[in-house]
Amino acid sequence: MNDRQPRIRSAAMIVNAKSRKGRALFKQACRATRALPFPVDAHAVKDPDDLEDVLTAALAKKPDLVILGGGDGTISGLVDLLVGKGVLLGVLPFGTANSFARTLGLPLDIAEAVGVFASGKPRRIDLGMIGDDYFANCAAMGMSPQIAETVPHGLKKILGRVGYLSWAAYQYAKFKPFTLIVGEGDTAERLRVVEVRISNGPYHGGTQLVDGATVDSGEIVVQAVVGRTKTRLVRNWAASVLRLDARHDDTRDFRGKSIRIATEPPLPISIDGEVLAKTPVTAKIAAGVIEVMVPA
Repeated sequence: MNDRQPRIRSAAMIVNAKSRKGRALFKQACRATRALPFPVDAHAVKDPDDLEDVLTAALAKKPDLVILGGGDGTISGLVDLLVGKGVLLGVLPFGTANSFARTLGLPLDIAEAVGVFASGKPRRIDLGMIGDDYFANCAAMGMSPQIAETVPHGLKKILGRVGYLSWAAYQYAKFKPFTLIVGEGDTAERLRVVEVRISNGPYHGGTQLVDGATVDSGEIVVQAVVGRTKTRLVRNWAASVLRLDARHDDTRDFRGKSIRIATEPPLPISIDGEVLAKTPVTAKIAAGVIEVMVPA
């Protein structure tokens, strides 16, 4: 971690305000930013398709700090535009799981998170990569992308968490273990698995799952939940939520700067909650490519 206190003269805040919750949190963040010792150019973006254009326009004004408000998918979708721009990243945890914010040790209270932009320190961190696409926290194969790819549009909005969990239970009934191939050629390893996590940090879905992954290790971690029955996945998640030692019984970790991954059959990959790729892929680490404000 860098102990220097950065000189921030201006900031841009871009918030995913598609949901009513997002719009309410944007107003809350705007109130909190009035106490900051520098001006903040704030944008509430109701159409997620416009986020990249709004951020690009904000970057043209050369702010010292770019504040992104949204869930892990929003952060990952925009972080590509910040690499190489020499700006600090600030994170507002507006999502449901907020795994990236948890990894950074950020407060989940909005006013306290805004306070970090004035009182915190910059930390240089890695980003994960799937092909040429940067991501902040975690990618996954298995149940997560299966749910994300098939959930009916508007189900969670109409029926709330109960509707979403009901769909997850329906997909679990249809889910089957699959074969993971790590590496290439004669040295490749084949495992029967129920989930694969490609991690730049320990949190996934708001739960600490990949203990060995950190945002400044210079390595990507591929964790496989090994098993031939899907009950292994339930057992691993339960043990992880309860922080039991048994959470390590069913997992295999692979570490490196670049790891080739394939599956049989080919499967979709969710990247911080958004289905954006399909196996086979190369998972890589982009070491120290961005600085983010964290608590002092």
